[in-house]
Amino acid sequence: MNRLLNKLLGRHINAWQLAGFVLANLCGMAIVLAAVQLASDIKPLFEGSDSFLRPGQVVVTKRVNSLGTLTGASPAFTEKEIGRLRRQPFVKNLGQYTPAMFSVFATIGSQSMGMEFSTEMFFEAVPDTFIDVTTERWTYDPESDEVPIILPRAYLNLYNFGFASSQGLPTISEKLAGKANVRLRLTGTHDVKLKTGHVVGFSRRLNTILVPQAFLDDMNRQLSPGRQPQAARLIVETDNPADERIARYLSENNYDTEAADADASKTAGLLRIVITVVLAVGIIISALAFYVLLLSIFLLLQKHTEKIDNLLLIGYTPARVARPFHLLTIALNALVLVGALVLVIALRAWYLPLFGDLAPHSSPFTTHPSPLTLLIALAIFLLVSALNYMAITGKVRTIWHIHE
Repeated sequence: MNRLLNKLLGRHINAWQLAGFVLANLCGMAIVLAAVQLASDIKPLFEGSDSFLRPGQVVVTKRVNSLGTLTGASPAFTEKEIGRLRRQPFVKNLGQYTPAMFSVFATIGSQSMGMEFSTEMFFEAVPDTFIDVTTERWTYDPESDEVPIILPRAYLNLYNFGFASSQGLPTISEKLAGKANVRLRLTGTHDVKLKTGHVVGFSRRLNTILVPQAFLDDMNRQLSPGRQPQAARLIVETDNPADERIARYLSENNYDTEAADADASKTAGLLRIVITVVLAVGIIISALAFYVLLLSIFLLLQKHTEKIDNLLLIGYTPARVARPFHLLTIALNALVLVGALVLVIALRAWYLPLFGDLAPHSSPFTTHPSPLTLLIALAIFLLVSALNYMAITGKVRTIWHIHE
């Protein structure tokens, strides 16, 4: 076998061609694996419980103008408007804010503690699938007086860095806020309820005071049975927040979106586009490198057609003649695979610290590729090796049939 390998390969393979193939394929595979690894690393930014880049989700409201204020027109959406929006091709899912049909008076602290705050407030509810805070305490028990509450993180920041600092009051951490009891007085048209609220989380994206949907529906029925809640805000989930049809539809119907949600959705869409483009570039480079290798081997086979034919005539099988080329391509592909993984590890060690607090579970000391990246790397190696095997075997058999 070694003599056969020398006869076929020997000094006839252009080392520069092989080096060019290795370099090109290394770049292509490294780009593909780096894009996959980056997508895995930024996934918590989209799906984490505290994500500010949860993709494709915007809050839609009716545009408020002076004419509507003078005429008393309701800013709430009708069932017909909601249904028409739900049927739009860019809408993946749609939820609505349910308002409380009763007044809420909240008190925190006590006079004996030397600090007591009381204020009127409001409650709203949204379907749980749209909530960006994950907690086991987000449940409602009709037999209990306990009420879980989710507050916007902006409210806590306004108190700590605005009101508290100007009034000489102590700041409040999220952990401390979660331990405080909030005495609630719920007053409707038919009844009054006393409840105890607990802050179970702070939302980055939902700018409202949230209670569980089941609790709000139950209280609306008990306290204001004659009033039907109307949705003044809708949450629209879409696959492509940059879809021009969204902006056109909202403009035609005089709807607005909250700027923060729109910006976050556009950022999420932009990240997806960037990763898709990087993957496409890597695949194209890998495909071109694969073609260069096949072309080099085919030229080598064509150049030594007579020698191959002689080897076949003296008893060598086509599989044995093709074996040195198979070994060569497998060795080169393995070299590219290892090199690409090393580059991905080095790249990941560089960019992980740049995430900072955005990805708290990432660590510069755990820079090994993700299982998905390793699986895709192995799949590319096996696919390219299999294609090389079939192409080389087919070419050798073609030469054999021609000279039979």
